[in-house]
Amino acid sequence: MAHRILLVDDSPATRTFVEATLEQEDDLEIVEAQNGFEALKLLPRGEFDLLITDINMPDINGLELVRYARTSPRYQDAPVLVISTEGRQRDVDKAMALGANEYIVKPFTAEHLLDVVRRHLPDASDGE
Repeated sequence: MAHRILLVDDSPATRTFVEATLEQEDDLEIVEAQNGFEALKLLPRGEFDLLITDINMPDINGLELVRYARTSPRYQDAPVLVISTEGRQRDVDKAMALGANEYIVKPFTAEHLLDVVRRHLPDASDGE
């Protein structure tokens, strides 16, 4: 059974890179949202096993999405990965305090992203 991932980023280039990276795994289904507002409309309608979000987006930012996920009974335990150009420790600390499971600073490699996703979805493409 495929794991569903909600990918939220206002950068088409980042979404394309992340999706192309994750599509290497047979059991991952990627659903894209171009911004936080779109993500908030998708989250209640679907069952997502993992949320990947940028921080800096117009209207509703990634930190607000993390906060929403942690207060939602459906997503309170789902892994949340934050990807951002903001690499200061205070930015990382804030995201983690809100409930993010991982914080990845852009730019990052495809291998690093796959390692992080596999760590949070342990049965993803483990050869079974």
